Amino acid sequence: MASSSSFVSQEEFHIFHSIDRELYTILVMNLWRDPVESIQVMALWLWLEKLGFDNVVKKMTSLPYILINELADEAIICLNCIHRNLTSSSSENYDIPLLQVLVEKEISLPFFLDDRLNGIAGVAKIVNDVCIRAFSDIMQKAIERNAAQSLAESQMVMPSSIQQSLAVHSGLHLLGAAGGDLIHQQTSGNPEIPADDRTMFVTFSKGYPVQEWEVREFITRSYGDCIESLHMQEVQPHEQALFARIVFHKASAMEMILGGIGKVKFTINGKHVWARKFVPKRNKSSSLLPSLMPSHLPAGTSFRP
Repeated sequence: MASSSSFVSQEEFHIFHSIDRELYTILVMNLWRDPVESIQVMALWLWLEKLGFDNVVKKMTSLPYILINELADEAIICLNCIHRNLTSSSSENYDIPLLQVLVEKEISLPFFLDDRLNGIAGVAKIVNDVCIRAFSDIMQKAIERNAAQSLAESQMVMPSSIQQSLAVHSGLHLLGAAGGDLIHQQTSGNPEIPADDRTMFVTFSKGYPVQEWEVREFITRSYGDCIESLHMQEVQPHEQALFARIVFHKASAMEMILGGIGKVKFTINGKHVWARKFVPKRNKSSSLLPSLMPSHLPAGTSFRP
């Protein structure tokens, strides 16, 4: 969808790249991803389209936000592969299963390693010729929104301990002896942690199917009975699930498994599994998954309830 014509008006250029602008908006406005980094991500996807991977961007716009976010993370891995010239051995520590399914062709990190020089030049050209012109207004809005959010957060200068102290004294003053009961009610007990904060997102490598019982057995054997529910990707009988969502009874169990690392790799019965904390971002409503994914994907991409 790349066009570098300088003879079209800005409005016409935006119309031509309307689908690209829609996806970039999702990345920076809905998912709160870094606006500058997302320019590079979009350029990579548009470069893949130029190489013959059809409708990459259009397919993504129909996906749930959680999958778009994961695909963007995979794009960052690919960009690091191109720019940092990772060795073949180091690239084995990463995987891009969702991108493999999306493009419906064989693609792997060695593909980016083998063509890294063309990748560097191709991505840079698309950034300069397409992305800056097509997305600059959206990027500016995202930067201003993020700055306003940071300012609002920085103005909350009163420490929580002082706020609690003021609440206590105010309560005692207004309620007298009953204030003590109110304080006890507010500070005692452990409010239920939302499921999103106890959820881990895992992906599997294409061609190495992992069954639900294998995941359950691996985690239970290693970490005890800590799983509240496990939702595998819903697929046809002959197709492979590429991801799953695991809800734990306690957030501490998930934190123990991840060990404070953003993304960890496990081997289950000889098959690679990648795990990370499920992050619905700030717009939590966007993380709700529809029951079905677009039919153009070779495998369905919904979670079983």
